[in-house]
Amino acid sequence: MKKSILIAVIAVFGFTSAASAQEFVYFGAKGGVNFTNMTSDGFEDEKSRTGFHLGLLSEIPLSERFSLQPEVLYATQGLEANRTFAGQNFNGEYQLDYIQVPVLAKIYLIDGLSIEAGPSFNFLVEEEYDFESSMGDAEFDTEAGSTFEFGGAIGASYKFNNGFFASARYTQGFTDVFDSDNWDDDAIKNNGIQLGIGLMF
Repeated sequence: MKKSILIAVIAVFGFTSAASAQEFVYFGAKGGVNFTNMTSDGFEDEKSRTGFHLGLLSEIPLSERFSLQPEVLYATQGLEANRTFAGQNFNGEYQLDYIQVPVLAKIYLIDGLSIEAGPSFNFLVEEEYDFESSMGDAEFDTEAGSTFEFGGAIGASYKFNNGFFASARYTQGFTDVFDSDNWDDDAIKNNGIQLGIGLMF
């Protein structure tokens, strides 16, 4: 899995380096807050988990108003929810941390203001479950998560003349969060909102 992450990162920045030979390429860093959840009939009283994202990006202009924007982000996702298992009710928080590699098409509507959308290739790097129940409280690492998630993102951003920018996007996982062999039959998919700020130079 670590090898897959490394290959993805090298591919993104290799593509950026190749493009920079023909076009001027902007580089930058960004970070912000995540509000994430999962969709499943197996959860009750779902509440979003508040997390963060942090990483690097580049913008490759292909025309006056169209660019490609690959990113490499560390992003925390998950949810808080109740779940019934073996007759017991568990109130817990699933914590799923990913290396996300979105590759976004970016269209400028006016100077500074753009909309963006594209696929995201996400690699699970950390997984933890904290819960409370009548049997007591516990915190443990789990291995039920799928090591790879294919998803997408859509949003908007505004870039100021000094290089600072603010962005908001909705993210959606298209593949199941958990491996079917390690979970029940409920389809579970990530979704969330990312609000971020950054600097492009």
